[in-house]
Amino acid sequence: MSDTHSNTVAYVRDSMLPEATPPLTEVGAIRWLRENLFSGVLNIILTVLGISSVIWIVLHIGPWFLNAVWNAESLAECRQILDGATGACFGVIKDRWHQLIFGFYPPSAYWRPTLAFVLMLVALAPILFAGAPRKLFWFSAIYPALAFWLLWGGTIWFPIIAMAGFAVGYLAYRVTLPLSTLAATIVGVLATILWWLYLTGPISNMLSGALPIGIMPIRSDSFGGFMVSTVIGVTGIALSLPIGIVLALGRQSDMFLIKTVSVGFIEFIRGVPLITLLFTASLLLNYFLPPGTNFDIILRVIIMVTLFASAYMAEVIRGGLAALPRGQYEAADALGLDYWKAQRLIIMPQALKISIPGIVNTFIGLFKDTTLVVFIGILDPIGLSNAIRADSDWNGIYWELFGFIGLCFFIFCFGMSRYSQYLERKLKTDHR
Repeated sequence: MSDTHSNTVAYVRDSMLPEATPPLTEVGAIRWLRENLFSGVLNIILTVLGISSVIWIVLHIGPWFLNAVWNAESLAECRQILDGATGACFGVIKDRWHQLIFGFYPPSAYWRPTLAFVLMLVALAPILFAGAPRKLFWFSAIYPALAFWLLWGGTIWFPIIAMAGFAVGYLAYRVTLPLSTLAATIVGVLATILWWLYLTGPISNMLSGALPIGIMPIRSDSFGGFMVSTVIGVTGIALSLPIGIVLALGRQSDMFLIKTVSVGFIEFIRGVPLITLLFTASLLLNYFLPPGTNFDIILRVIIMVTLFASAYMAEVIRGGLAALPRGQYEAADALGLDYWKAQRLIIMPQALKISIPGIVNTFIGLFKDTTLVVFIGILDPIGLSNAIRADSDWNGIYWELFGFIGLCFFIFCFGMSRYSQYLERKLKTDHR
């Protein structure tokens, strides 16, 4: 009787249903379109408006690109070739690309900034990617001196003696370390700075007189274009991160003097426009240097840009430190770690991980802010575009130059953004 009853109940299945293919609206591209573009009335309206905008842009800008002229030596020749048709005159890019990239750098020495850029990628590899050979760290350490020598030229002894300043600072640090870590750090930094200010020049001049090894020197007024933007941007990025970390730790310090100096520096720099600091670097910085010192204008700009970015970086990292649970600090104390070991092994790695989006955002802003150097006479890509348009051959051209400059900046900034996303995925540990 139970068997008969089970066969008459509607919700009791006595046989398997055959396999069936899923509905077309639940698989593949149709499902993606339905869920992402046509999931509701508002989405449908926005999708239609978006597609209409893209079609309108393509119809109006497409002919401008399709009829582009690449082989022309003036705007008048471009217009003659186009014969009244709508089209871009990319001949200006082909004619002046070397100026947009290298500025007024001597053409016979283009290999030097090109080699410096390639070697920069090699030096960054072990820093940015864990799979790179660890031995490359030695090359990363000497790359700044090598890049300086390649770009500015002159005697090879100057960058070598300048790098020796780090060895002098480290030696002073080790000698005074038994007193206290803070005192040893201060003494090491002061020893390095004094070496650079008073001994690097005389020693390098003496060695270059005895062994004259070098390449043709090139003045900073020959720098320009994306080369100068890359030099200032990359150097500022590389230096602002460690300085920002020190300032962030100083702002949270329990020592009154260190905290006051850190807070004062950060608030002052954040309250002053970057253009003001650049004018300071251009006009006033030499007054604070020893008499007879010839301080390169680009190096002065790098110092000011680095200080400006460091103040913002310090606040970004302080936000990461504030986001850490108090238990992390207590765990470090429970393990018996001193302050510096706790920061290096437990606190700072987590704070930097939290701060990755803000750090990269500061880097991108810094790289774009390098265009402000045009106001103090350094011809970055924007400044060179004005110089190119002032030439009678290209007077009246706008979109092609600014579009090319914008594209190059976009490639740099988009690359930094994508790397930050890669780094966030790599360091993700919550498995969500």
